[in-house]
Amino acid sequence: MSELPYGIGEGPATRVSLSIPEGTAEAIRQRLGKREFSAFITGAVERELRGRILDEYLADYERRNGPVSEPERERARQIFDEVLAEEGGWPAAS
Repeated sequence: MSELPYGIGEGPATRVSLSIPEGTAEAIRQRLGKREFSAFITGAVERELRGRILDEYLADYERRNGPVSEPERERARQIFDEVLAEEGGWPAAS
C-alpha cells in the first residue's frame, strides 16, 4: 500500500457517510450531545485502528519468533503506547 499523507488522528476533517443502528446513535446523543457525536465516533475508530496495528505487529512477531505470553503481550501494548506518545502520534494504518 502507498504511504498516506496523514497519520491516524491527523489532517483536516472530512465528511463520510456512516450507518449505525439508531439505538446506538441515540445512546451517543443522549450521553454526549449532538456536537460531540463526531468526536466520539472518531475516537472509537482511532482506538480500533491502533489496536489492529498492534495486533498486526504482534502477529508478525509471533510468526517470526514464536508465541508471546499474555504478560509479554500486555507489556508490548504499554511500550507501544509509550513510544508512539513520545513521537507525538500514531503512524498511518497500513
